[in-house]
Amino acid sequence: MLASVRDLDEARIVFDAGVDLIDLKQPADGALGALPPDVISEVVGFVAGRTLTSATAGNIEPDAEAVQAAMQSIAATGVDYVKAGLFPAAWQQGGRDYAAVRACLGGLVPLHGARRIAVMFADLAPPLELVDAVADAGFDGVMVDTALKTGHSLPDVAGSDWLAAFVERARARGLLCGLAGSLRVGHIAPLARLAPDYLGFRGALCAGQARAQALDARAVFAVRQALADAQYLAA
Repeated sequence: MLASVRDLDEARIVFDAGVDLIDLKQPADGALGALPPDVISEVVGFVAGRTLTSATAGNIEPDAEAVQAAMQSIAATGVDYVKAGLFPAAWQQGGRDYAAVRACLGGLVPLHGARRIAVMFADLAPPLELVDAVADAGFDGVMVDTALKTGHSLPDVAGSDWLAAFVERARARGLLCGLAGSLRVGHIAPLARLAPDYLGFRGALCAGQARAQALDARAVFAVRQALADAQYLAA
């Protein structure tokens, strides 16, 4: 279970619930809004290696120099994973040109002290071949999310066959694999059957299931239990 948090107080809540990966991002700023490095460092210090941490590099257009600089800044906080979004050119205007994404991936180099996860966005029509480009660029993982936070969940914009193919392709290339995107408790069992390495949550953990609101500890524990139940049934 990946749980996205925006500050130390929220990190304490998800840590107490036993989440496997504490993810740091600013939910009020789109899909991959970045938090200030000092906030990330504070959470990393609190976690102190007791569970995994990740943080987003921001909603950045596919420019290798800009993405690399943002990722290096986040890596300096000490997180285990840095997440970079694979936004196609002019994606905010409905663009779907992935040539720039492939070029960007080819221009990135490994980070010192942090592993890299690339984030694809199902509602921006990414080709599955991007998984191969991510692996070829030396990333450690890939996940699929939703870019446009307009109430549509990942299963609303991606069919089960596409998601199964995504997981299979990521595993074949040796990549850590995650699924996220406005997921609710009801999505957990069918997505768990696809056997990704993790499922990611934010809105389902919040008061009123609104991703920009504060976390609700009861909701966090409910999602954690539902995921544990789904894993038990799968076993």
